[in-house]
Amino acid sequence: MTKKKINFYPGLKKSEYPFSELDIVCGVDEAGRGPLAGPVFAAAVILDPRHPIDGLRDSKKLSAERRDELAPQIKQYALAWAIAECSHEEIDAINILQATMLAMKRAVEALAMLPTIALIDGNRSPVMTVRCHAIVEGDDKVHAISAASILAKTARDAALVSLHALYPQYGFDQHKGYSTRMHMERLAEHGACAVHRRSFAPVRLALAGQLNAATLPLDFGAEDAA
Repeated sequence: MTKKKINFYPGLKKSEYPFSELDIVCGVDEAGRGPLAGPVFAAAVILDPRHPIDGLRDSKKLSAERRDELAPQIKQYALAWAIAECSHEEIDAINILQATMLAMKRAVEALAMLPTIALIDGNRSPVMTVRCHAIVEGDDKVHAISAASILAKTARDAALVSLHALYPQYGFDQHKGYSTRMHMERLAEHGACAVHRRSFAPVRLALAGQLNAATLPLDFGAEDAA
């Protein structure tokens, strides 16, 4: 039986491809720009056309269980993959946008195989020696970006579960650091801990004793925490 050919770029027309057949393409995505605590993660993935992985899509549209199923497959079958991060201290020092770009750069530079082009999810790219091309909503248009999205998300979620063991009063294992009502209530009650991002407004308010949980909006960060 002939194996079904997989389209690795389901959201792009061939006329829109920013690369040629000779290019080594890697996908790059981040996880954790919005949370109030912990590092921001990024991943870079070069997929192997000989080993397509079924079910790749934007990690936010997958259940945690499905992400956990796909992450080992990506690591097993990709030609190369890497995960990198920027700490909460770096985020506070250079701002979240620059920290995200730096984490992406670190991920690409950590790949065992050098790509000739990096496809970046979003509307801007980090400054690297590798040629970059940003694609808005690329995590649902390019399988390599989808794979990077899954690796970054699963790595960050695991890191926040580890932080929960150190700071159980905040519930990091449940909301993963996002600004859900639960997190904001705990932040108002206990104040900020060592891994909270001081440059984020709710954390600054908590440090000043001015975060009022009673006036907070309902679960405005809950969707990204899933």
